[in-house]
Amino acid sequence: MKILITGNLGYVGPAVVRRLRASYPDSVLAGFDTAYYGGCTTGAMALPERLLDAQYFGDVRRFPAGILDGVDAVVHLAAISNDPIGNRFEDVTLDINHRASVALAGSAKAAGVKAFVFASSCSMYGSADDSPRTEDSPLNPLTAYARSKVYTERDLEPLASAGFVVTSLRFSTACGWSERLRLDLVLNDFVAGAVASGEISILSDGSPWRPLIDVKDMARAIDWAIVRRAERDVPAFLAVNVGREEANCQVKDLAQAVASTIPGTRVSINKNAPPDKRSYRVNFDLYSKLAPAHRPVVGLDQSIHELKSGLESLGFRDRDFRDSKYMRLNILTELRKQGLLDDKLEWTT
Repeated sequence: MKILITGNLGYVGPAVVRRLRASYPDSVLAGFDTAYYGGCTTGAMALPERLLDAQYFGDVRRFPAGILDGVDAVVHLAAISNDPIGNRFEDVTLDINHRASVALAGSAKAAGVKAFVFASSCSMYGSADDSPRTEDSPLNPLTAYARSKVYTERDLEPLASAGFVVTSLRFSTACGWSERLRLDLVLNDFVAGAVASGEISILSDGSPWRPLIDVKDMARAIDWAIVRRAERDVPAFLAVNVGREEANCQVKDLAQAVASTIPGTRVSINKNAPPDKRSYRVNFDLYSKLAPAHRPVVGLDQSIHELKSGLESLGFRDRDFRDSKYMRLNILTELRKQGLLDDKLEWTT
């Protein structure tokens, strides 16, 4: 089997590559990435990409179709990855996350690819009441990032067929240690604050709900989606929430969980902050039914401990980490400042 992973040089990519190499040791694994974050390795003694058979560099907006020759499955991670970047570069986000993704899927189908796995997001539920959202719940995307996921799912569905199985994995909010670490994620941010300064600063009133999933469990779900087949009760196009009920948490409770794990941590809540409307609980019953052997197994405590250990191994003490290279928007801002990226986030040289 030959598997192509787009966006493999991002935060989730190392866990996916490691998982697929273990699950399919004789397969051909290839990566494709624009390398915005290629230099953002974190405590890695060796490049995670060493487990690949080939690494291609390029912009998904101009994807070279020849790379799809002989590919059996595409794992599509490549995307503008969060709300701050999406808000700053809304048109670019729609180009990369939506239009380029649909074009890639069309090219993959034409090339004979059998499975297309799309990394979607539970953020498309946006603002909701406290009842857990199912796959049939109304979608209420509040940001450019979330809208891009909604539009892509909409346009991927007509492409699906018995010979081209499309799985849209609506992931919970990512967390956990990675060799290409991000700290612009809620749990990772809290652990970084606790390690660096002994203080967690919540930028909202702490009331919004978020479901969480460790990157290793995201890789487990992708492993399942690669080999699932269209069946009588499971259509060729499937959008499914990925996570687990126990990881539906309010932001303030996440902060307390980190403080309990890292003694001496103080938690401050900005009670005067404007309300964060991005609040949703999610139901994961369908995924548990369809993929019982690939359900999440990494608990919140384990994610916190691994983040803590990883940061401490780096001697991490940066109280101003929100201004650091661990925030993806900061990387893009610096690349633009140096003239390496233009206003469409295309490489200039």
